[in-house]
Amino acid sequence: MNKKIRIGFVGVGNMGQAAHLRNYAMVTGCEVVALAEVKQELARKVATKWGIPKVYATHEEMLAKEQLDGIVASQPFTRHGTLIPELLKAGKPVFTEKPIAGAVEMGEKIVAATKANNTWMMIGYHKRSDPATMFAKAEIDRLKQTGELGKLTYIRILMPAGDWIGNGFNQNIRTEEPVPQLPSDPPPSGMDKETSTAYWGFVNYYIHQVNLMRHLLGESWQVTYADKAGVLLAGESASGVTCSIEMSPYQTTIDWQESALVCFQKGWVKLELPCPLAFTRPGKVEIFRDPNKETTPKTEIPQLPWVHAMWQQATNFVDALAGKRPTMCSAEDALADIQLAREYIRLKLGK
Repeated sequence: MNKKIRIGFVGVGNMGQAAHLRNYAMVTGCEVVALAEVKQELARKVATKWGIPKVYATHEEMLAKEQLDGIVASQPFTRHGTLIPELLKAGKPVFTEKPIAGAVEMGEKIVAATKANNTWMMIGYHKRSDPATMFAKAEIDRLKQTGELGKLTYIRILMPAGDWIGNGFNQNIRTEEPVPQLPSDPPPSGMDKETSTAYWGFVNYYIHQVNLMRHLLGESWQVTYADKAGVLLAGESASGVTCSIEMSPYQTTIDWQESALVCFQKGWVKLELPCPLAFTRPGKVEIFRDPNKETTPKTEIPQLPWVHAMWQQATNFVDALAGKRPTMCSAEDALADIQLAREYIRLKLGK
């Protein structure tokens, strides 16, 4: 009952340290027992800082020598199709950052690898793990079930370009070692340079919102409109709910102003999320209820715990490894994101 979950890390660069390692090091019931990092000086310094007993130059060596319960691989998404199937051969669950891959074909390859090795993945859509999103999602699902505020009518997500780091890299360890050339995935098939550049840009920055939209809807959705300026994406869910994503209609320099408005016929749930690397700071939830003329409209703002999304995400992965909860976002779920992104780029560029 007291056995700790044994985690191995593959890569401890900026995101590996700030978004993941420092959080897993603090999760109860978890122990980071090894890391594989091609930059060996960096690996040794990071291991010393966080008390990690074993350091390896390659993931192959780590997997051959360590008994792990799960693997955290913080890598460029354009390497996922090359690297992740190799990690999955160990038969252990793997966590990666979003998106699942840089091309639909590579995403399909990864999904096939999970099935072939009888294991699973959790894709790092940390917004699903923010305490505010978890609270809002539970309330949205409850309202859909009870019907007390009528039908779900519309979801709008707004995410201007802003300071997503929030000084989150300040405590990272860095070295002057050269970055070695590592194999990358082939570019998406059937795309010219203009299309692939636009596709990767959208996937890198806005795939979080594509995923969050499906999470809040609780069902699949499709793109029906894409403006040429790249500001507005509109769509419709499987049950006919209208939805939109506003992408940087303005920008901020030292702030982050991401929000989601989930509308019912007689009220709404509003979600505000902090910058991705904010520490010990959850998002905010506001709920407005106006059910009938006899009832005074009310606005509720729940007080949420001082827990940030990346720490909660690490906790959720460890809990999934321990069989305490399902994965927050599976490989199959994440594959739908890059498929939708491909359709968005087709509509935006007309090719």
